[in-house]
Amino acid sequence: MPLPPVLSRLELPVIGAPLFIISNPRLVIEQCRAGIVGAMPALNARPAAQLDEWLAEITETLAAWDRDHPEQPAAPFAVNQIVHRTNDRLEHDVAVCAKYRVPIVITSLGARPEINAAVHAWGGVVLHDVINVAFARKAIEKGADGLVAVAAGAGGHAGTTSPFALVEEIRQWFDGPLALAGAIATGRGVLAAQAMGADLAYIGSAFIATDEARAAEAYKRAVVEGAADDIVYSNLFTGVHGNYLKCSIRNAGLDPDRLAPSDPSKMDFGGEGAKKAWKDIWGSGQGIGAVKAIVPAAQLVARLKQEYREARQRLGPC
Repeated sequence: MPLPPVLSRLELPVIGAPLFIISNPRLVIEQCRAGIVGAMPALNARPAAQLDEWLAEITETLAAWDRDHPEQPAAPFAVNQIVHRTNDRLEHDVAVCAKYRVPIVITSLGARPEINAAVHAWGGVVLHDVINVAFARKAIEKGADGLVAVAAGAGGHAGTTSPFALVEEIRQWFDGPLALAGAIATGRGVLAAQAMGADLAYIGSAFIATDEARAAEAYKRAVVEGAADDIVYSNLFTGVHGNYLKCSIRNAGLDPDRLAPSDPSKMDFGGEGAKKAWKDIWGSGQGIGAVKAIVPAAQLVARLKQEYREARQRLGPC
């Protein structure tokens, strides 16, 4: 199945993953100008009224860019919505997205038909992130247009299934839009995701180490200096398993090798408790060994494009 038009005009088949606390309009705008989907969580805008200001800034800035650069229009942007019942801002945030006709909405932590219908009403596309095939089937049955397969090694909330297995099992029954997340931080990884059967790569951790990211300098340096062995998988901090930098856990006075499991009934996905946890405990995927410097987002995307072209050339004709 061909991609929806909104996802088919990218300079590189990449979505910049929405990073809790870190993604902001500045980063989203630079990602879109560089030709990939820029994304941010709605919950990053605090107080809730700030979301209107942020979406106004993004839409107006990208519209001005398109007027000035008709030969190189910006890629579309996305807003991530936590659709779990604990998100008491969801109705407000969806209404603000409707006001600005957000082109892509990425839903997380629960599939909600009424949210999908609301997005479709303004002409948007819904991608739902999943960690296994059971959740993927539910998301499509409830009206999502596409999926983000969050495989082993992805930053933040992530699954444990190999990307090869996860993409293969989804593609056996679903031929719609599919993005793959999980330790992708190079153009070679983008091409590999496509070779496996995904349409797009979903890249988050590499963008933490960019000038525009709203992350502490120590966090950015930890990404640059880190590697896969510096990541720990735990559900202690939000009630859902995810990948985090060991150094931040040590800095919080905890032993990353001896973390107790959390009570899943006390899940916190976006409230002040989660905000505090994610401010001190830094999410990161296993692919950070490829990140060697803190750079502007446009420079990172340029690197990905160059690596992607070189990887395609190396493969040559079959």
